[in-house]
Amino acid sequence: MQHIIIFTDLDGTLLDQAYSFHDALPALELIRERAIPLVICSSKTRAEIEHYRKRLNNRHPFISENGGGIFIPKGYFDPGLITLAGSASEDEYYHIIRLGARYGDLREALRQLKDKGFGIRGFGDMNAEELADVTGLSLNEAGMAQRRDFDEPFLFDGDEDASRELFSGIKGMGFNFTQGSFYHILGNSDKGRAVSILIGLYQKVYGEVKSIAIGDSPNDFPMLEATDVAILVRRADGRHAAGHNIPNIILQEGIGPSGWNKALLKII
Repeated sequence: MQHIIIFTDLDGTLLDQAYSFHDALPALELIRERAIPLVICSSKTRAEIEHYRKRLNNRHPFISENGGGIFIPKGYFDPGLITLAGSASEDEYYHIIRLGARYGDLREALRQLKDKGFGIRGFGDMNAEELADVTGLSLNEAGMAQRRDFDEPFLFDGDEDASRELFSGIKGMGFNFTQGSFYHILGNSDKGRAVSILIGLYQKVYGEVKSIAIGDSPNDFPMLEATDVAILVRRADGRHAAGHNIPNIILQEGIGPSGWNKALLKII
C-alpha cells in the first residue's frame, strides 16, 4: 500500500495574508480523516510553527527556517532510524537534526554587509513592535519570529544592481540566500534537503510513499523539486512565482489556502 506524505509551506500557502487557514478547512479535514502526515516546512521559527501546529492539532514532524532544522516528536520514529538520517540532538520533546548555520554567524555576516553600505535591516535589528508593523503579525507572534536558530530574514533597500552585488557578497562570505515574503540569509541548507531526509525516514517505516509538496515562493522550489508531486499556488497578486524549472509542476488556480484546498481535495 502506498502512503501519502504532504509537505506544506505556511505563509502565502496554507495561510493567507491574515494568517488564517480557514479556506483550507475541507482539505485539512480530509487529511485528518485519512491519517495522512502533514509536515509543515516553513521559513518560520520553531516557536511560530508550534503555535500553528497547536491550532491545526498537528503532531507530525516539522521543518523550520527554510530547512535549517528538522524537529521529530519523540516516539514518532525509532531513534535508531533518526541517527542513521543524520547527527541529531534532543530536548524534552524532539529529536532535532540541524542542517542550518548558526544564527550568530548570520547576524555577524549581515553586520559586515551593512558596514559595506548595503541598506539591510534584519529581524534581529527590530524590536517586536517594529517587526509586527512590517509583517502584520501580532506582537506575540512577532516575538516568536525573532526566536531564530538557523536563518535571518531581512529587508533590503536597493536596486537590481545593488541586489546582485549584495547576493554576490553573501555567497563570497560562504552563505546562501533565498526569498519568500522577505529575503533570507542562511547556510548550506534548504527545504529540499530537509524534505528528502524526512522522506527517507518515512520510506523506512512505510516502504512505498507518495510525497506531495505545496508552496508559493522561490524558497519553496527546492522542496517542490524533492517530491513526487509539486504544487504551486498563486500568490496574493494573483500570479505564480516565476523562475522554477520543475518538470510537471501543477500551477494551481486559487490564491494561498484557497488554491491549497482545491489542489489537495483533487489529488487525495
